[in-house]
Amino acid sequence: MKTALITGASRGIGAECAKVFAKDNYNVVINYNNSENQARALEESLIRQGFSAKAIKADVSKEDEVGYLVSETVKAFGSIDVLVNNAGIWHFGVLTDISSDCWDHIINVNLKSVFLVTKAVLPYMINKKEGSIINVSSIWGLVGASCEVPYSAAKAGVIGFTKALSKEVGPSNIRVNCVAPGVIGTDMNKDLSDEELADLKDKTPLGRIGSPEEIAKIIRFLASDGASFITGQVISPNGGFVIY
Repeated sequence: MKTALITGASRGIGAECAKVFAKDNYNVVINYNNSENQARALEESLIRQGFSAKAIKADVSKEDEVGYLVSETVKAFGSIDVLVNNAGIWHFGVLTDISSDCWDHIINVNLKSVFLVTKAVLPYMINKKEGSIINVSSIWGLVGASCEVPYSAAKAGVIGFTKALSKEVGPSNIRVNCVAPGVIGTDMNKDLSDEELADLKDKTPLGRIGSPEEIAKIIRFLASDGASFITGQVISPNGGFVIY
């Protein structure tokens, strides 16, 4: 039975990934930092349905906590076959109002975490000569967003990290891909007004925003045997909002 470790999995895209992988007979590790009630509820729900799940608290921007997360995962399930680097935070504001601490926090959670968790997981994948890593970026990592410079910079870094690492670990039969979602119905967009949401839908050729489940299914595909010849790629499910 394979194991999927999903960071930032208490809600949104991460939680849907946990559900999708669990239903495909994976052991699922639900990483969380602040949202313990949601993570525990998801863990209990999956276990009640007969699936294998474990919630583990860790701030993935901190190396010691990442070490704990990975060691606890291996202790519980023996291996890590799929890593989904999904943890992320968002901040809205003009660059001149961004403090150094705010910048560091956004970069650490969105980009440094990808480095730390991947570095800790890779030895297990290299030892098995097999593994799949899926990093979650954003369309703003592709094209940038006004008043979201730190977030856009971090997500662009995730894309560069993905492409470079795929070349490095490909000889070990480890695939590294990236998903860069468009506007998705998650908590990150919960503060948008009805007018703002309507405007985003109007700018999307498919005429709607995406769902976390749709993104989770793409991530699951990239981890599957059906994507066995796909690595170093960026897939952007965004309804046509950005075409590149």
